[in-house]
Amino acid sequence: MSQAHQHRSPHHSRRWRRPLAGFVVTATALAGLSALGPTAGAAPAADPAVPFGGHTRPYATGILKPSGTQATLDQKVVDYYNKWKSAFVRQNCGNGWYQVISPDADHPYVAEAQGYGMVITATMAGADPNAKKIFDGLTKWVIDHPSSINRDLLAAEQDTSCKSVNGGDAATDGDLDVAYGLLLADKQWGSSGTYDYKALALKHIAAIKKDELNPTTKLLKLGDWTSSGDQYYYISRTSDWMVDHFRAFRTASGDSTWDGVISAHQNAAGTLQSAYAGSTGLLPDFVVNTNSSPKPAPGKVLEDANDGAYWWNACRTPWRIADDAVTSGDSKSLAQARKMNTWIKSKTGGDPKKIAIGYKLNGTQISSGSEAAFFAPFTLAAMTDPGSQAWLDALWNKMVATPIDTGSYFSASIQLQVMITASGNHWVP
Repeated sequence: MSQAHQHRSPHHSRRWRRPLAGFVVTATALAGLSALGPTAGAAPAADPAVPFGGHTRPYATGILKPSGTQATLDQKVVDYYNKWKSAFVRQNCGNGWYQVISPDADHPYVAEAQGYGMVITATMAGADPNAKKIFDGLTKWVIDHPSSINRDLLAAEQDTSCKSVNGGDAATDGDLDVAYGLLLADKQWGSSGTYDYKALALKHIAAIKKDELNPTTKLLKLGDWTSSGDQYYYISRTSDWMVDHFRAFRTASGDSTWDGVISAHQNAAGTLQSAYAGSTGLLPDFVVNTNSSPKPAPGKVLEDANDGAYWWNACRTPWRIADDAVTSGDSKSLAQARKMNTWIKSKTGGDPKKIAIGYKLNGTQISSGSEAAFFAPFTLAAMTDPGSQAWLDALWNKMVATPIDTGSYFSASIQLQVMITASGNHWVP
C-alpha cells in the first residue's frame, strides 16, 4: 500500500460528521439532487414472505415492547419511514440507480447509507409497495460501484456525479449491511428475479471474510484497505460488531469461521466493559491492540481525540448489541445490553432528554444537547431489562416526539432502525 494511500484511507471512517451550524453549505451543494416521492410510479412487487407488521418472527422470551397497541407501534414506524424515504432516497445519475443521500457526510453518497437503505427497504416490504424496486436500484448501485481493492465489496464514497472517490476502497460497516440486506431480500422475494440476491450475498460475505476480517483476531478491520504490517491492521470499530449479522452469515454460508467471529466480538465487548467501563458498560469508538490486549484508543487514532470514548461511532453499539439480544436471547448479548441500560437509566434519572452527546467510558459527559443517534439506541437496551418498562416507554415517546432531522441521514437512519426493532419488526434471515 502506498504512503499516499495510507494517508487517504483513514478518512473512509469519517463517512459522516456532526451537523454544524454551517450545514447550509453542504445542503446547497446537494440541492440539485432529485427527490423521489414515497410512491413514485412502480408496480407493486410480489408479496414479501416476511411483510412488515406481520410479526411472524417473535423475539426471545422476556423481551419488552413499548406500551400501546401493536397497530399503533407499527404505524409510528411507517410514518417515520415515509419521512426518511422522502428526505434521503433518491434516483440520481440515471442507470437505474437508487441511492440514500448523506447530507451530513463528507460526500453525497457513502457505503454506510446504502447499507442502511438496503436493510431498511427489505424490512419495510409489505408496508411499502415500492420496496423491491428501491432495493433493486440500491443493489445495482452496489454492483456498479465496486471497491478498487476487492470488486465484491462496495466503494466507500461517491461524489455528486456518482463517481467513486477517495481511493475507491471499502468500509466494513457498509459492506456488513449490504450483505445482510441481500440475505433479507432473498428471504423476502426469492433470488430468481432480476438479481440473484443469495449469490450476491454469498460473494459479499466471502469478500468481507477475505479482506475486512482479521484472520488472526477474528475481529473486523476498518476496511479492505488495511493489511498486515500497517498501523491500522489491529484496530477495530465497535459499531461494526453486529453479531446478528454474523449469525446470518453463518447460516447462509455454512462457514464455521463465523462462529469464531461471533465469539471473538462478544468476548472483546465483554472484556472492554469489564476492564474499562465497569460502571457504565460503554464501549469506545475504536479499539487498538486487538492482537494482544484490546483497549480503547488512546486519543486520536483515526478521527479525533475522542476515538477512545463513547462518541459518534460507538453511539450505535446499544442498538447493535441489543438487536442480537432481542432476536437470539444470547446470554452475553443480553448481559452487555443490560449493563448499558442500567447505567444510562440511572445516569439520567429515567429522563431521555438528559441523554447527552457522548461520554467518556467512566460516564463523564462530553457534550450537551440531544441527538437521535445517541438517545435512540438506548431504547433497545431497555427492551432487554424486565424492570425497565417505564424507561422504555419514555425512550419510545421521545423518539416519536422528535421531528426527523432531514439534514442527518446518520441520526434519522439510526432512529428508524431502532424503531423497527422496538416495534417487533426486526428479524434475522
